[in-house]
Amino acid sequence: MPTSNAIIKITNLRLRTYIGFNQEEREKMQDVVINIEIHYPAQHAINEDNVEEALNYKKVTKAVIKHVEAGRFLLLEKLVSDVLDISRDHCWVQFARVTVDKPHALRFADSVSLTLEYQRD
Repeated sequence: MPTSNAIIKITNLRLRTYIGFNQEEREKMQDVVINIEIHYPAQHAINEDNVEEALNYKKVTKAVIKHVEAGRFLLLEKLVSDVLDISRDHCWVQFARVTVDKPHALRFADSVSLTLEYQRD
């Protein structure tokens, strides 16, 4: 069987943090919705059914939660970049994509989102 890439998707992780540079945004926590996609080679996990051979998405999620909820961010770009760094931290990760939505950021829009990607060379 050829090498297979696993694609982990963490969908609609809803957290609260301080995000924004306006005075009100710096004083009041806001909702953010985080979506993460991580690609890694899964051949060993597939063949051996061994937990040690799989990327631990629960560990990634806990690190994201801790960082986001304890953080203060002026820019959405910084928040997304930090979450992307956490998501690609494991040496097996070949590709990662993070999108963060900031609901109610604009008066007539459901949300504003920003996406960043990482690709191993």
